[in-house]
Amino acid sequence: MSPRRGRRSAGLLLFRRSGDGLEVLLGHMGGPFFARRDAGAWTVPKGEYDPEEPAWEAARREFQEELGLPPPDGEAVPLGEVRQTNGKTVTAWAVEGDLDPATVVPGTFLMEWPPRSGRTQEFPELDRVAWLGLDRAREVIVTAQTAFLDRLAEHSL
Repeated sequence: MSPRRGRRSAGLLLFRRSGDGLEVLLGHMGGPFFARRDAGAWTVPKGEYDPEEPAWEAARREFQEELGLPPPDGEAVPLGEVRQTNGKTVTAWAVEGDLDPATVVPGTFLMEWPPRSGRTQEFPELDRVAWLGLDRAREVIVTAQTAFLDRLAEHSL
């Protein structure tokens, strides 16, 4: 198994109830590769962690790093794991809560851009965050992560 195939991420899927049903907070992945994409470019706020770190602690830490806000308190609903097409295994929990997307201060990452230019640029991890109904979320979330939406919907019946 290559090191890339063994990567693990953990995240928190914040949800709230509205007159139209459940809404989830998703982030649009930042950087030049996703700038013009919508479908498949939205994700649960998450990040990689080392095997020694408990996944739950990593999910809370990554929420803070990705959004610049403390993770919500409340009952955590385990949503299990999914394996994405890039080989990464993602573990997520749903937590009911609310926040104003305008208050998000995303973390950033550095990458060489344009490719082979020798120039390094800084990009936000998530370039925008939004509340989406489950149907809309299914249209734009990373394909493997739709399972988290289904599991949340089953739990919330």
